[in-house]
Amino acid sequence: MRRSAAETREHVLQVAHDLFYWNGIRAVGVDRVAAEAGVAPTTLYRLFASKDYLIAAYLERATHLYQEWFEAAAGDADPRARILGVFDALTGQVHPRQCRGCPFLLALAEFPDPEHPAHRQAVVLKRWVRDRLGDLTAELAKTAPIGDPDLLADHLALLIEGVYASAQALDATGPAQRVRSLVEKLLAFSEE
Repeated sequence: MRRSAAETREHVLQVAHDLFYWNGIRAVGVDRVAAEAGVAPTTLYRLFASKDYLIAAYLERATHLYQEWFEAAAGDADPRARILGVFDALTGQVHPRQCRGCPFLLALAEFPDPEHPAHRQAVVLKRWVRDRLGDLTAELAKTAPIGDPDLLADHLALLIEGVYASAQALDATGPAQRVRSLVEKLLAFSEE
């Protein structure tokens, strides 16, 4: 079955995602990605000039998918329900067979140099999440007496990171499962 260049690129990125996410970016070579994708290394290098370009494309794709997931999880209800929707969806996402942790935190751990494209792309997504939470808390502040919407957004961002870390270390049925009640308490406290 012949694929177009765009289809081949997407297929390679899906394979790279599976390999990088579950095994680590540095641990997986380009030859392995090509072999698992069923393409010649020359084809892979035509699509991505180097492993760094492949990594950048992988994280850009992951960013786009995460943003879609976040927006779908937030839905279009009232701001409080939108915030809770994100955490409900997150709790459903962090089961061990489907989640090894946050791919962006994993990339930050593997690429600590702030100048590396993988590091920069992970930071872009983390800032986007914090900004979206800030948008949601600002919307909530229009309908409820929120003392400090920015502080609330910071707390919510920390809870997201904690869910990923906790699910990875202590299983999804541990503390991560209780995040909704913590978010509800945080929202109630912020409204006092």
